Amino acid sequence: MSVKSSFSFFLSILFLSTMICAQDEDAYMVKNIHNEALSNGKAYDWLHSLCKKHGGRIAGSKAYLGAANYTKGELGKIAGVNAYLQPCEANYWQRGKLDEVSVLFKNGKKKKLNTLALGNSVATPKSGITGEVIEVNSLDDVEKLGKEKIGGKIVLFNRPMDPTQIRTFSAYGGAVDQRVYGPSKAGEYGAVAALVRSMTTRQDDVPHTGVTVYKDSLIRIPGIGISTNDADYLSQALKGGQVKVSVISGGKMMGKRSAPTVIGEIRGSDFPDEIILIGGHLDSWDVGEGAHDDGAGCVQAMEVLRILESLQYKPKRTIRCVLFSNEENGLAGGKTYAAESNAKGEFHLAAIESDAGGFSPRGFSFEADTSVFKTYYKNVNKWLPMLESYGLHFETGGSGADIGPLKSQKGLLIGLRPDSQRYFDFHHTATDTFENVNKRELELGAAAMASLVFFIDKYGIK
Repeated sequence: MSVKSSFSFFLSILFLSTMICAQDEDAYMVKNIHNEALSNGKAYDWLHSLCKKHGGRIAGSKAYLGAANYTKGELGKIAGVNAYLQPCEANYWQRGKLDEVSVLFKNGKKKKLNTLALGNSVATPKSGITGEVIEVNSLDDVEKLGKEKIGGKIVLFNRPMDPTQIRTFSAYGGAVDQRVYGPSKAGEYGAVAALVRSMTTRQDDVPHTGVTVYKDSLIRIPGIGISTNDADYLSQALKGGQVKVSVISGGKMMGKRSAPTVIGEIRGSDFPDEIILIGGHLDSWDVGEGAHDDGAGCVQAMEVLRILESLQYKPKRTIRCVLFSNEENGLAGGKTYAAESNAKGEFHLAAIESDAGGFSPRGFSFEADTSVFKTYYKNVNKWLPMLESYGLHFETGGSGADIGPLKSQKGLLIGLRPDSQRYFDFHHTATDTFENVNKRELELGAAAMASLVFFIDKYGIK
């Protein structure tokens, strides 16, 4: 072997040894991240305080402002974290004291259904609205029936979420248009109110709320969510003839209110202008405690900073925890954050959002501008072998509503993907409480996020 060949062989061995050593160090770091989360985690305690002291935190409410101050204070207790509030205003909707739908029988008796007014819904007159029910399965059905058959009626939107979809978010996406746009569409064709089947695969008596959007500001009718059991009851009753119901609801818009986004960050040592964002949305609907949606995501993002600090990891890039305002009924927090970030000329190398519940993590989904996505996705896949042993996988797909407005910065947008089977049992309901979150599952999600942040920070993705 020549001297030149020997030297080349030596460099190859040295390079290979260095790679193996780096992989061992990385595997050790990921293990330590999980050990820290599972042994000393604070996410569950934070979630308890958030839910029990600041539950029902719709953006603009006193509960929301209390949650913002609480989480800012807890972030500020983590060494090296600069915590602050980013001003934001949100259109504040206030639920009325009574949401009631009753079936009216010919003998004068009534049967009350399990109901919740949809977010942003207008109120009925104080005396309520009475009308004949007409059932539809889609927005197109309303158009096909037309004003002649829809006018003066109370429209029941009754398309179930598809139970054959393994990923329940796909089933949700296939049905939620009737809640978001159904009341507006029904009003356009002369309906006096709209009832919407709750967005869940579960058969129960628990009604779900959620945002409804009025496309035409001149035509606004009340929108009420009803439980899946009651939707089926009405559907069956209609097969026997005419069904009349009375609807009473009192929700109203209260104008813009302060609803700041909460931010805590550790500035990077080598590339401080490259930001790695981790976050969730701090607001929730006014029923329940907002535990899975999205208290879990918020405390997981906070926990990422705490874990890295506890392990004395010094990030090269700026790690920023963002607890967004007003995701549920306007996205004001995400839009305001992106607008201010763009105005400052910031660059988010990556943004990770947890907004799919505090269940066992199954992996991450990735998206980005098409001009950079292939390169980013190829590079992050190099780390997958070290995460697969923790039950994690990578896939392409959506990330999160709050970080979506950052896509124009051409960074990598990432969504934490937990097991989705039970999420819509609790989503937007009074049962979305702390007691329905499993401590270990919540902690594993935080550890998964911290592990991915570690790799992105150490190696970059370009």
